[in-house]
Amino acid sequence: MTRRLFVVRMAALCLLAACSPKYNWRDYASPDAPYRVMFPAKPSTFTRNIDLDGMRVAMTMTAAEIDGATFAVGAAEAPDAARAQAALEAMQVALVRNIGATVTSEKATADLDRATRDVDASGTSQGVPMRLVGHFESRGKRFYQVIVLGKTQALPAEQVEQFLTSFKLP
Repeated sequence: MTRRLFVVRMAALCLLAACSPKYNWRDYASPDAPYRVMFPAKPSTFTRNIDLDGMRVAMTMTAAEIDGATFAVGAAEAPDAARAQAALEAMQVALVRNIGATVTSEKATADLDRATRDVDASGTSQGVPMRLVGHFESRGKRFYQVIVLGKTQALPAEQVEQFLTSFKLP
């Protein structure tokens, strides 16, 4: 009996180990910019030069993908706070244009040293319905894009919200 019970327990443990959760949330602190965020999987990081309406900057992107949905944070630094704030709209416009989207909701705030933009947009890429949910923020000369982009059905509302609300600046 003991051996049989042992085999049954081992089989159950093997099955449980094979059933890993789709969303494996993990805390991430950027080594390059002062932010923290929770990613739904192990993220990858890369840096590339981008042009935002004539302003060339090196943007560091950290991203994870789950079922065709990309969860990403981009961070860069502008020459001054005014250009960092202007970069928010440029990033939003470029991302919306990439999927041929229509903005379905948008909210923006700004003061002297900080600005935010939140957007929800729907479009298509290669005939596939796509959705972009994004938060863009500037603090001083630094600016950030926190986005979830993917096939509409691959963006569960609770996962999108968890990612976006986990983004924190000091």
